[in-house]
Amino acid sequence: MKKILLILFISINIYANSSFTEEKIKKLIGRTIILGFDSQTLTKSLKNDIKKYNLGGIILFDKYYKSKKKKNIKNPTQLKKLITSIKNTSNYKIFISIDQEGGWVSRLNPKNGFSKTPKASLISKRGIKFAKKSYNKLAKELKNTGINLNFAPVVDLSINPKNKVIVYQGRAYSKKPNEVVKYSELFINEMNKQGILSVIKHFPGHGSSLKDSHKGFVDITNTWKKEELIPYKKLIKSNHAKIIMTAHVFNKNLDKFFPATLSHNINTIMLKEKMGFKGIIISDDLQMEAITKHYNLKETVTKAINSGVNILLFGNHIDNKSIQLETIVNTIYNQISNKEIKLSSIIESNRLINNILKN
Repeated sequence: MKKILLILFISINIYANSSFTEEKIKKLIGRTIILGFDSQTLTKSLKNDIKKYNLGGIILFDKYYKSKKKKNIKNPTQLKKLITSIKNTSNYKIFISIDQEGGWVSRLNPKNGFSKTPKASLISKRGIKFAKKSYNKLAKELKNTGINLNFAPVVDLSINPKNKVIVYQGRAYSKKPNEVVKYSELFINEMNKQGILSVIKHFPGHGSSLKDSHKGFVDITNTWKKEELIPYKKLIKSNHAKIIMTAHVFNKNLDKFFPATLSHNINTIMLKEKMGFKGIIISDDLQMEAITKHYNLKETVTKAINSGVNILLFGNHIDNKSIQLETIVNTIYNQISNKEIKLSSIIESNRLINNILKN
């Protein structure tokens, strides 16, 4: 009887795997990628990415990181038209994402016809009433354009005064974990009211760093503190953490070999297993030099997926580093074929993505 059941189990699994054609697998892979693109209108290339590969989402920028040349956003009318055309092209719900924290990181700003959103450090100084009013206004503006995913709030602690990428720019609410949690929950709640998903960042903490991962390797081994995990723990417990961005920071006490983005110890063992996070992990931009100076594309996607990352972000906004979706999808597909990446990991990521987009 046991032998018959074993044969039946093997047969079912062979049949199930045979139903995953190359085309279907590549579409499953495509759903796990958010990509930047180089236009203010729907391009033929982007349309093909949506139709052929089920591109998971796009990320919008007002300008390029280095050259500061204008990118996707001209004004509210143009942006709404662009987003509408993207949504009309897809026969599934697609992520339309942006970094709209307020202050320094505001892709939508008065220069391109949008409102000014205060930086986090100012928000926390002005208090709850001011914060709620500011974020209510922001959320409504995002909804009006068609954006449904915001890479914010920042839950890093402003504990290192020499930190230029988070603390100096006023992107952190406070050095006190409870203050960070208070304003982060308010931010997330206001986004939720308008049907916008929030991404909390940068796990396991970027507020103690001394360098910028856009420009190279960031080692936080000697500066990172365990208290930087408190906002994540509390937001997970209160069910506010649906999507978490993992950072390109290295801490040899947490992983002796890899930065958080590529670390199974950090993303799976620490965040998913020990801290009980059941949502989506998204990478920080995989074209930042903290990654590209040390790993090629094949190594990057393999290590990221195997570490527990569910969505890979390629911003295509760091000049001269644009990458095509087809290249990313084919690289991952080949690694699945070579048994370096499990197809089950891609299927699980699709399950998480589909579940969050149903709500």
